[in-house]
Amino acid sequence: MKRAFVVGYPIAHSRSPLIHGFWLKELGIQGSYERIAVEPAAFETFVTTLADRGFVGGNVTVPHKEAAFRLASVDDPVARDLEAANTLWFEAGKLKGMNTDVAGFLANLDQEAPGWGDSLRRAVVLGAGGASRAILHGLIQRGAGEILLINRTVERAEALARHFGQKVKALAWDQAEAALEGADLLVNTTSLGMKDQPPLELDLSRLPRSALVTDIVYVPLETPLLAAARRAGLATVDGLGMLLHQAVPGFERWFGARPEVTPQLRALVLADIEAKA
Repeated sequence: MKRAFVVGYPIAHSRSPLIHGFWLKELGIQGSYERIAVEPAAFETFVTTLADRGFVGGNVTVPHKEAAFRLASVDDPVARDLEAANTLWFEAGKLKGMNTDVAGFLANLDQEAPGWGDSLRRAVVLGAGGASRAILHGLIQRGAGEILLINRTVERAEALARHFGQKVKALAWDQAEAALEGADLLVNTTSLGMKDQPPLELDLSRLPRSALVTDIVYVPLETPLLAAARRAGLATVDGLGMLLHQAVPGFERWFGARPEVTPQLRALVLADIEAKA
C-alpha cells in the first residue's frame, strides 16, 4: 500500500487528508495519506528518512516549503522561480520536488470564472508573502499587462517587484483603493479576513463592474472582502478551489491516477469546514 503525507508545523488544520482520502476511495486505490507535524529543526531528518519509512512522497506546507526546495532535486521551473516546493516524490530513487500552488490558483479561476485572463490589463494583488509570490508568477504567465502589488511593509513588495521585473509595481497599503481604478482583477493573498483574523476593509467602489475579486482564504468560504464584492455586484471566486486543484498533480505522482476536482469533493470539504466553524 502506497503511503503519502502532508507535513507542516502546525498541521492539525489541514484538509489534505480529506481530499486525498476521497480520491483514494473514489478511484479504488489501496493507499494512505496522513498528517505529520514536524518542527523546522527536525525537517531535514524527516525528509532524509522518507524512503526508509515507506513513503512514496507527500505535500509540504508552512513553514517548510523553502527547505523542501533545498533538499530535493528540482527541475520544475515554477518551483525554481519561487524557490519553494510543496510536493515531493521519488523518481528512480531520487527525491524530486515541484510547486503546484501556481497551477492550483490558475485552475481555480479557470474553472469558476472561464475567460478571466483573456484580456488581463491590470491586476491588483494584496500581500507580499509566499502565496503572493506564486500568484504573481501565475498572473505573469497568463499575460497580465500590469500588476500593482500592495503590502503593509512596502519594502517587501519592492523586493518582489524587483524579482519579477517591470510588470510588477510596488505600492504602499494606503494606495490600495486608488489602485483599484481600472483593475480587471483583485486578489487578496493576506490573512486578513481569515477566521480569527481582522477583516480586510477596502472600499471597492473604484473597481469596474466587470472586475473579478478572488481571495485565497477559504475559512470562512466567503470572506468579508468577497461579501463586499458580491454586494457591489462584482464576480467573485473563493479560495477553496485553489486548495483542491493544487492537490491534483501530487496525487497523480504518488498513486498513478489523475483525479478530478468535482462538486462532490468540494461539498465534502465545505461540509468539514462548516462543521468546524
